[in-house]
Parts: sequence; structure tokens; C-alpha cells
Amino acid sequence: MVSTPRGDPAGRFLLALCYHRRMQISAAIAVWLCAAFALMCLGFAYTAFSGLATLTDSAERELSLGYGWFWTFLFFIAALFGVLSWLMKVGKLGKPE
Repeated sequence: MVSTPRGDPAGRFLLALCYHRRMQISAAIAVWLCAAFALMCLGFAYTAFSGLATLTDSAERELSLGYGWFWTFLFFIAALFGVLSWLMKVGKLGKPE
């Protein structure tokens, strides 16, 4: 344990931030959170790709294309973790509770 001076309230506050209980998220909630985040990422990617037709500068087109592919990548990551959470929820992955 880290010792702090007794009269230093900032040190006690920082110590309280470092040592906290772990938060546990159930697999069912993780599925829904991943689905919501994946849909949000897909919306951002669609916005980036749909705006390509209106851009005339090649540098701006490349930036928008990179932005769209970044959000597409995040969509696939969220979808992957959502599927893994769903598999845990139904008991096909990991130890069932």
C-alpha cells in the first residue's frame, strides 16, 4: 500500500482513485453494449463513405476514406466481441455459470 502524508487531501484522493473495486459486466449486457457500439460505428462509417461523392479535393477524399475504414474496423471489432459475449452467454464458450 502506498503511504501518503496525513495532511495531504490530494494524495488521499489520488490513492482512492487507484484502489477501487473491479466492475463486472454480465455477458448479456456485453452483447447489448457491443451491438449498440457496433451500430454507432457503422453509422459513422456510412457517413464517411457516403460523403466521398461530394468531395473534390483528393487529400480530403483520402482523409474521409481513412476515417470510414477506421470506423469499419471498429465495427468489426465490436461485432466480434459481441459474438464472443453471446457465445459465453449461451454457454458455448468458457465455463457456464
